[in-house]
Amino acid sequence: MSVLRRERGGPAPFLGNRTDPRDVPHTCSAPVYVTTFHETRPNAATKPVRWAADAASAMREGARVRLDYSAQSVWRVDRIIEGIRQEGAPYAAVESVLRGFGAYAGEVIVRQTGAEWWSGNGEHWIRTPDGRMWDPIDEARRCFHGEGSLRLLCRDAVTAAGQAAAGVAGQAARAAKTP
Repeated sequence: MSVLRRERGGPAPFLGNRTDPRDVPHTCSAPVYVTTFHETRPNAATKPVRWAADAASAMREGARVRLDYSAQSVWRVDRIIEGIRQEGAPYAAVESVLRGFGAYAGEVIVRQTGAEWWSGNGEHWIRTPDGRMWDPIDEARRCFHGEGSLRLLCRDAVTAAGQAAAGVAGQAARAAKTP
């Protein structure tokens, strides 16, 4: 639940019974409000997370395909994109669907590796903890054209992040043993 509190400045919003001492008016004229609810995801993740959820929901409701954000479900997405391509659908007609599928694959990587969404100039990428940048939305487009694979992208990103984590853990263990 999000509760408005005034940190400094103008009058506090009327919240009924004012029990918090920060909810009394101050002499400064500009109101400044903050919420006690803190975001746990970066702002760049807002759109891709929504696209991924929309794609998963559309597949569940329309095609009766359950996408559960597992690595195995990305294989299903690859097969669905291949089927769309074989039907000869024009790219313009499926562009937003491909964006959703790419965002879904990116969200699988985020959940399995602790990666983060990054954005710039209207594009969205994944940055895994090892510092590598991945573009699952472009990979979905490439998959549609028969040149890419979301499953392989996820496998490579998860493997690379796991190897980087193992390398860091190994270095820490060696450093702890060093006198």
